[in-house]
Amino acid sequence: MYPSSGKLPELPKVKNHMSVLGLSSFDHDTAAALFQAGRVTAAVENDKVARTKTQGLPQAAIRFCVGEGETAWKEIDLIAVASSAFRGWLRESWCDTRLALNTPIASAYHQFNAIGQLKRHWDYLRTLRRLSGGNSRVVTFDHHLCHAANSFYSSPFERALIVTMDENGDGCSGMLALGEKTGIRVLRRIPFPHSLAWLYSQVTEIAGFVPHKEEYKTQWFGMGGEPEFKPILQGVLGNSRSGVPRLDFRFARRGLDRRLTLSPEFYRRAGLPSDRQQLTEQQRQSLACSIQEVCCDVIVELAEKLRREYGDLPVCFGGGLFQNSLLVASLEEKLGASLVFVPPAPGNSGTAIGAGYLASHELLNQPRVEPVYAPYWGPRFTHQEAKDVLDNCKARYSIQTTDDRKFENAIQLLVAGKIVGWVQGGTEFGPRALGNRSVLASPWAPYVKENLNDFIKHREWFRPFAISVPEEDCARYFEASQQCQYMNSLGKVQPGPLALPESFILPGGHVRLHVVRKQNNPLLWRLLKSFGESAPAPMLVNTSFNLFSEPLVVSPRDAVRSYFGSGIDALFINNFVLAKPSSAHLLEPASTKRYRDNTFPAVPAPAR
Repeated sequence: MYPSSGKLPELPKVKNHMSVLGLSSFDHDTAAALFQAGRVTAAVENDKVARTKTQGLPQAAIRFCVGEGETAWKEIDLIAVASSAFRGWLRESWCDTRLALNTPIASAYHQFNAIGQLKRHWDYLRTLRRLSGGNSRVVTFDHHLCHAANSFYSSPFERALIVTMDENGDGCSGMLALGEKTGIRVLRRIPFPHSLAWLYSQVTEIAGFVPHKEEYKTQWFGMGGEPEFKPILQGVLGNSRSGVPRLDFRFARRGLDRRLTLSPEFYRRAGLPSDRQQLTEQQRQSLACSIQEVCCDVIVELAEKLRREYGDLPVCFGGGLFQNSLLVASLEEKLGASLVFVPPAPGNSGTAIGAGYLASHELLNQPRVEPVYAPYWGPRFTHQEAKDVLDNCKARYSIQTTDDRKFENAIQLLVAGKIVGWVQGGTEFGPRALGNRSVLASPWAPYVKENLNDFIKHREWFRPFAISVPEEDCARYFEASQQCQYMNSLGKVQPGPLALPESFILPGGHVRLHVVRKQNNPLLWRLLKSFGESAPAPMLVNTSFNLFSEPLVVSPRDAVRSYFGSGIDALFINNFVLAKPSSAHLLEPASTKRYRDNTFPAVPAPAR
């Protein structure tokens, strides 16, 4: 069972509770996390703070977690990095040796490039020792062990099986493990390139999306197809006796750019043209649908085999493959929702959390604390910091002197069909907006999906929007698991009359769902409950507050820039409210200010 409270107690301010800085591997989606007394107190992805895609040492994220001053670094006892680069190099070298006879030039180029990556990794470790002034011990952990730790130690389970899968981390594509209290025992590693995630990226590219970046599009695109290519995809990664994926090398080849790709043999057996431009949309959708089913079948078979061998245990999943909420929903359906756990950030950024947990539990012998419920660990800002940004932008804004007035104004706008930016509290850690950096709208507003897509998100037609609903009201409308707290899974519409417009319902009666607990996010929970008094149900469309493939907004400056650069009608930053002329007349009369002094002259509402 999941404990009812998500509130974390205050940390005792004593030195024997040592501090750990956890860092992800340095490849992509880098992140940093600060642990005190075995508990996460700050964490953020580097891309969100740096406002661009980054690799290497996550310096912006480290600055947030540690602070700028020398004193802050002195408080860090351990720096834990989620990559054992030398072991990874050895594993990849062994793989290259096996492939060298077929592709000697590509293998030699790959070896040269891998040595360069290894040197850069060591340079990053030296930089960390220099930044800490030699006060902090730097330790490294295996990449997939960090995935496993992030998943297991974030879960409510004292004993569980662990399955991790991604494309390649430290020369491995996955790990099977058993977690018990504060220890993790590795059962088996899955070496690269025997990777479901690699095959998923290959299908993503064939389907017309960017591999290693737009896999999230593939899952939704495939909902319109049929699994007609399932047999051939199963043949690419045929299972061994152990249930672990094994790549059939007849279907793979490595080019001069060191990339492993599907071979002409795959296209011949699938009956597909090797030129992707010649594929029909139906073929692309069917490929996407097929890879979803293949992933689910392989993982379910593997998990059930582990449970037969090690006992009827729940399973914690980690790694980039499990950022696929459609896959997680399928796993819940086949294994049982109470037996499945995926952390809020299962991908590479989450290894920073895993590295911190490993250092805290295995090196410092810290006890386990409450499971993760509210991952709002990122940057937050004060009333004055928000005001300074708005004044600097010379923006016209109103200050809501009470929360009641703020909610009244937000509900007036939402009921009128307006789209609202909602920026409150700490930034979410993980790939999804969980109500602190969100764009909200009424699902019953006319053309709401079209307005969100055309004027704000500029997304493909097949990608669904999430619906936020209070936990207490969820069961009236949906069947949902605990994973819907983080949007890691899908809900299902309850039988009976529909409370939600049909356009938000996916095939099979599924809904992309965000269940909001009062303990985790009291502001969004209260907004939903209040909105439900004026609407058919306490539900709001919730999509991430970011534009044009940028990272999620973090600071007031990020939010203001995105607000003025999009079709968002109004913006709530703490208790500051900005509204564009077409929406300002809907706000309650309030103190309005655009000056730096302490007076609040009333500004008449614009004519409608």
